Amino acid sequence: MPDGLSPLDDFPFHQTSESLAHVATSDRNFYDRYYFNVHRCTGDLFMAMGVGQYPNLGVTDAFAAIVHKGVHRVVRASRELGVDRADTCVGPFRVEVLEPLTTLRVVLEPGEYELSFDLTWTGSIPVTREPRQFIRRHGRVWIDSVRLAQTGFWTGTLRVGDDEFAVTPDRWWGSRDRSWGIRPVGEAEPAGIQGKGGEPPTFHWVYAPMQFDDFSILVIVQEDEHGDRVVEEAVKVYRDGRAPESLGRPELELRYTSGTRDVRSAAVTFAGRAEKIAVTQLLPLHMAVGSGYGLDADWRHGMYQGPELVVQQVVMPAVEAAAKSGMFGIAERLSRFDYDGPEGARTGYGLFETLFLGAHRPSGFADWLAVAP
Repeated sequence: MPDGLSPLDDFPFHQTSESLAHVATSDRNFYDRYYFNVHRCTGDLFMAMGVGQYPNLGVTDAFAAIVHKGVHRVVRASRELGVDRADTCVGPFRVEVLEPLTTLRVVLEPGEYELSFDLTWTGSIPVTREPRQFIRRHGRVWIDSVRLAQTGFWTGTLRVGDDEFAVTPDRWWGSRDRSWGIRPVGEAEPAGIQGKGGEPPTFHWVYAPMQFDDFSILVIVQEDEHGDRVVEEAVKVYRDGRAPESLGRPELELRYTSGTRDVRSAAVTFAGRAEKIAVTQLLPLHMAVGSGYGLDADWRHGMYQGPELVVQQVVMPAVEAAAKSGMFGIAERLSRFDYDGPEGARTGYGLFETLFLGAHRPSGFADWLAVAP
C-alpha cells in the first residue's frame, strides 16, 4: 500500500498525525490483544485463545490452548504484521467483530493439528473498562496498559482430538478481555539496569471474572513485595442493564499447598460488605507452556518467527505441562464461585488466574524461590 497507509485510514479514527498502521508510541513493547476463554461449567475442559498485534515489532500472532482428558494441547501461529491492522487473520486463526462490544466470532480452521473451532461470542453483561495498570522500573515504563472485560456465552462447534462438541449458550460460558498498551513482548532485550538486583520485580497477581445467572463480579488484585496494591478492582455488573456497582476493596484469603505457591483454596470478601465468595478450583490450564506467555524460549508473544507464516502444534500430558510451568508460569484455573450476599446464594463459574513472582511478605515469600511451609 502506498506510503504505509492502511485501509483504516479511510475511517475517521485517527488519534495522531500518523497513519493507523502506526501507534503513537515508539516503545517496542506496545501490544494490542484479544483474549477469550471457553468452558462448559464443568471441570472436564477449559480453553483459552488469543490474537495479538505488536506494531513496533512488525509481528502478529495467535494461539489456542486447551486441557481436556488429561492432555494439554496448543495450536499457535505467527506472521509479519504489515500495515493492515484491520486484518486479524493469522494463518488458520481469525477474529471477526460482528457487533462491537457485544458479538464476536473466533475461528481456528481445521488442519493438521488436534484442535479446531468456529465459535461466536455474545456478551452477557456490558463491557467494563478495568483500571489502568502502570508500573515504572528504574525510570522506564515497564507496564502501561488498559483492558475492557466481559463475561458471556458461546455458540458454535469445537473439535478436540477425536471429540466434537456442539457448543450452546445454555452450558458454554466464558470471559474475554481486550487489552492494549505496553507490556514486555518479543525477544529478550539486554537487561542493563533493569536487571539490577538479579531478580525480576514482584508480580503478585489474581484476576477473577465470575459469571452468575443474573450478574457478574470482576475482581483484580495486584500487589508488590509488601502487599501494597498496584492495581485493584471489584465491581458487580448486572445483566439487566443496571449501573455497575463498586464493591470496594477486594480482600483475598489465599491458602497455599505446602512446598509450592499453588493456591489450594481461596475466598474473596469486600471491605465493609457482607458478600463472601468461596473459590473452588476445577481445572488448571497452564498458559505459560506453548502459548507464548513467557516460558518457551522459542515462542513468546511478539517474537519474530521469520518472513513466512508459521503454524505449530504442542501436545503433552497435562501433568507434564504443570511441571514445566512450575511456580513461575501463569495459571488459568476454571473455578466454581459460591456467592453469599444480599441477593442470596448463587453459584457461578469463571476464571481464577494467578501469577506469583518474586517476594511477597504477606504470603511469607521472602525471596524469588520461597514457597509455602
